[in-house]
Amino acid sequence: MTVRREAALVLADGELFEGFAVGHHTDDAVAAGEVVFNTALSGYQEIITDPSYAGQIITFTYPHIGNYGCNPIDDESVQPRCRGIVVRDLARRASNWRAKDDLDAFMRRHEIPGIAGIDTRRLTRHLRDSGAMPGAFGTVSESALLDAARADGGTDGKDLANEVTTVDGYADGRPDAPYYVVAYDFGIKTSIVRQLVGAGCQVDVVSASTPAAEVLAREPDGVFLSNGPGDPAAVAGAIATVRELIGAVPMFGICLGHQIMSLALGAETFKLRFGHHGGNHPVRNLATGQVEITSQNHNYAVRAESLPTGSFVSHVNLNDGDIEGVRSPELRCFSVQYHPEAGPGPHDARYLFQEFIDLMKAG
Repeated sequence: MTVRREAALVLADGELFEGFAVGHHTDDAVAAGEVVFNTALSGYQEIITDPSYAGQIITFTYPHIGNYGCNPIDDESVQPRCRGIVVRDLARRASNWRAKDDLDAFMRRHEIPGIAGIDTRRLTRHLRDSGAMPGAFGTVSESALLDAARADGGTDGKDLANEVTTVDGYADGRPDAPYYVVAYDFGIKTSIVRQLVGAGCQVDVVSASTPAAEVLAREPDGVFLSNGPGDPAAVAGAIATVRELIGAVPMFGICLGHQIMSLALGAETFKLRFGHHGGNHPVRNLATGQVEITSQNHNYAVRAESLPTGSFVSHVNLNDGDIEGVRSPELRCFSVQYHPEAGPGPHDARYLFQEFIDLMKAG
């Protein structure tokens, strides 16, 4: 029988939460990062493998995590980038026929530390009241954890996209596909590439540092800007690159790509108190009035009053009124803050991939 090792999570403000170590853990090891909470009821494997969580510790608000196990098909990236996970109750066995691994074994294989037995309701309430902040967990002393939490610094001012982007690039889709798209990898999810290919695109995924001239030399039908982690304003090189591409080729951005496109247009971004992380965020499409239930994962947002003339807000979050979409028709570009690809769901917003196709078709 496995012996549980007592562990603790300490936030940068000194708040203490007791539990026990799960996943990958060694003596004196400390996991530190910005602590955020995700309200999704399922999709924990996709969340853990989403590169947008680089630099962060994920708290799952749903109390029972891991019940249907893990399998390679559901991975959103080859290697998880989160700093660790926090759960109330970690399932020890998988109960789904698709499972190739249980979650604890998956975490150990990918060297992801975790802490279970935590009062995640109290932790979530604290983060809602005080805001997302750095924290640290492990089996070491409370004082060592507090020091590690305060030394982390969070995600502000950090260009984490360049830490997770592809180095050599790769291609997906049929060479004879109707549309050729160059996708910037700021932390791109496998589900996004899958949706683009399914919509009829041959996709070349390129590094976040790829110059605009190199992309234009490939003569793509469109450029896609992916999701990714960290502070969008810190990805200065990508902002300058996108500024050169806007207007030259149809463009679609998601999440960090939405923020980078908005910054390139001349808008400003700001950090949300505790971010949007979950699969149940209501968003209104201002053109149709339709409400979409969306998957979201971001700590930053675009400031509405900073959008330049010629660009407008296309979608808004019904929980807090923040911008969820931007369009600039004359420049042939649009973006959304949420995730229309959404593995495992919801799928209300997948029509946006067809809108990208229509934009490329129009030239």
